Amino acid sequence: MSRFDRRIRPAVLAELAAARLAEQQGRAAQAFEALERAHVLGQMSTVIHVRVHGAMLRWALRQRRAREAAGQMLRIAAAATKTALGCVPQGNTGGTSVSAFRRMRIPPELQRQIDAARK
Repeated sequence: MSRFDRRIRPAVLAELAAARLAEQQGRAAQAFEALERAHVLGQMSTVIHVRVHGAMLRWALRQRRAREAAGQMLRIAAAATKTALGCVPQGNTGGTSVSAFRRMRIPPELQRQIDAARK
């Protein structure tokens, strides 16, 4: 695991925990928003990137969202094979509501966490 991975991991785990809590409370949309934040934070790490897409897949299955589940299966394969090559559109939130190739603006608070993990 790289230094970046070790440093960004707590922030990603916090977002994954927030997603689980929100879903347990019946707030599915807020749960997915936390998963998207986890994706933005961890998408430069192959292990974390795949893990977050796995969480998104499980969310989609629990919510019975077939299109999202199918899209996450494809994204898991892409994350596993393309992340290490740097083929990741920065800031992409990882859900199927946006193209897997679209770069997106990273919210300032997430960018600060990413920058701190890179130091």
